[in-house]
Amino acid sequence: MKASTRPMNHEALSSFMPPLSEEEAQEQARLLKALADPQRLRLLSLLRQHGGVICVLELARACTLGQSTISHHLRLLREAGLVDCHKQGLWAYYYVKREALERAGKIIAGLS
Repeated sequence: MKASTRPMNHEALSSFMPPLSEEEAQEQARLLKALADPQRLRLLSLLRQHGGVICVLELARACTLGQSTISHHLRLLREAGLVDCHKQGLWAYYYVKREALERAGKIIAGLS
């Protein structure tokens, strides 16, 4: 039996429209992509374990990554909104933005 090539009506097509705008999809993908790297997950775990702020130097001491690699991953996490920092003198102190982790959880839950 041959499939119908008749165009669907507008109401039927609207039910197939994605619930996300292109901008929302880009933002959510950036957030999830930042979480999809094992080194960034390790850094988030270290930050979360300390429950507050931690200096980049302390992060470097706690893991096997070089300082420039840590800075690179922290920059990507910050751009995704997962962490933030404040500077005191020469040092940057990072912390997890828990609301961003909650948002990531909601995104994943919404896909199931």
